[in-house]
Amino acid sequence: MAELKTTANNTNVEEFINKVENPKRRSDSLIILDLMKKITKEKPVMWGTSIIGFGKYHYKSERSRQEGDWPLTGFSPRKQALTVYIMPGFKNYQKQLKKLGKFKTGSSCLYIKNIEDIDLDVLKSIVKDSLEQMKKIHKVN
Repeated sequence: MAELKTTANNTNVEEFINKVENPKRRSDSLIILDLMKKITKEKPVMWGTSIIGFGKYHYKSERSRQEGDWPLTGFSPRKQALTVYIMPGFKNYQKQLKKLGKFKTGSSCLYIKNIEDIDLDVLKSIVKDSLEQMKKIHKVN
């Protein structure tokens, strides 16, 4: 079984954000960083080279023998968009998503081009609820 590449490490989160080339993405990342610190009450941790995670859970894949640790929530200042990780997916957030603003989604990824395009209160609600769901599903304190 291959070793996971994306694991928690000691890279300084603020230094990572300060190196983001796009100044708008950098400032949006600082806003999301502050938002997630307040919601999770967790210290941000770098996962791999580009994900800022909060909390941790252990998973075992149902489709393979892969297992490992992953953040309960987090984000990444990618070149194309700011990516927010909503680990339970979006099935339970359809009402909130209608109020969120301009974004795209993947299976557990919320892609935001500009922070001004979304309602931060709605994002807070989604992140907070997803965190609570993950803690119940994975029995995390």
